[in-house]
Amino acid sequence: MATKSKGKLFLFQWDNDSAEERAAELTAAGWQVKTETEEGERGYKNCKAFAPDIVLFDLAKKPSHSREVARALRQSKPFRESPLLFVDGSEEDIAKAKQKAPAAQFTTSRTLVKSLTKLATKPRETVPN
Repeated sequence: MATKSKGKLFLFQWDNDSAEERAAELTAAGWQVKTETEEGERGYKNCKAFAPDIVLFDLAKKPSHSREVARALRQSKPFRESPLLFVDGSEEDIAKAKQKAPAAQFTTSRTLVKSLTKLATKPRETVPN
């Protein structure tokens, strides 16, 4: 019996092996997942074409890449109100991400699936520019 999809998720994770593992985990949890592991600009274009319900950024590797893509997406009309979720990262990386994407949410790998479920069921709010 097929599980109903929880929604579409675009994952920016800058390590191919861990991106594959995380995508498999999220797919098993009911998400339709697309990933980008190498190039922010390509990921930005693919993310816009995929039109995900949630955009997920990993801050464990290359956090500046995640922050810049999040900033660029926030400036794009289709993503001004889209949920952005950052996972893991140092305190410093999280603080910098909050500056680039103030309305984003933050979680850890351990609580990621629970955080995604909560975010997916939360009503959309207007995000400040």
